[in-house]
Amino acid sequence: MYRKNFKNILLGIMISAGGNLFAQHVEVKVQKDTLFFDTFSENTLDRQKWNVQGTDFWVNNEQQIYIDSSATVFTVKGEKAGGVEVEDALVLKAHYSPNYINYKGNDFDFISGRINTQDKVMFTYGTAAARMKLPKGAGYWPAFWALGGGDWPETGEIDIMEYVGETDWIGVALHGPGYSGETPLVNKYFFPEGEDVTDWHVYSVDWTPEGFDFRVDGRLIYRVTKPMVEHYGKWAFDNPKYLILNLALGGAYPYKTNGVEEPYNGLPASTVELIKSGEAEVLVDWVLITK
Repeated sequence: MYRKNFKNILLGIMISAGGNLFAQHVEVKVQKDTLFFDTFSENTLDRQKWNVQGTDFWVNNEQQIYIDSSATVFTVKGEKAGGVEVEDALVLKAHYSPNYINYKGNDFDFISGRINTQDKVMFTYGTAAARMKLPKGAGYWPAFWALGGGDWPETGEIDIMEYVGETDWIGVALHGPGYSGETPLVNKYFFPEGEDVTDWHVYSVDWTPEGFDFRVDGRLIYRVTKPMVEHYGKWAFDNPKYLILNLALGGAYPYKTNGVEEPYNGLPASTVELIKSGEAEVLVDWVLITK
């Protein structure tokens, strides 16, 4: 069984090794090239590593408002963290909580969590990885991704994992000038039979000056080269990026996938009931960046 113990941690050299072993029993070692590693073993989120998004942010017609609260961003231990597989975990949790108002005066029925490493941990090239467990439900939109520190899309976006509620696949993508929004640089990964997003998986990207290798559990699922990017627009990936983890609800991408308009854009009534019953949780075992 996996134990998040620094004596057993071995990840830097295994991140591209491939195979189901990566998801089922991962030993990780903090290497000299480790830039960032968080196992969420503290009783609260480490604010020296992470920023928590507040209410002054809203995009993509998402149906939640992000708040900085221990109700939406917190850590858990033992069985709540995944049982025998995981000892500690970060939780991003959505709640039904009507009448939250954002900075634009919009009224929201849901609150949720989003964190980032902006200005605390920035990196250019290397491997970024996270071990995550996602909830079942149409219209959930959790993501693990990276942004540049300047204007979007000029400073680039790397979508390491996006999920919109169909449990058999996740998406990866790049966005930049000339290839943002409906980007052509996108791919779906369909899990092998017997696996889905509700299992623990490692989502990672290897980023070099020449391109990107996206992986799930070490399996290469998509390769993008610099010439492929420059076919559509300017290469926006020689600048520092920061990591983001979030749990969005409904909005543009889920709606494009499921076509649901009521009761909320991209978010069906069945998932609203899951949220009300407390099941809207993303679990994160660890996050790693290597140089």
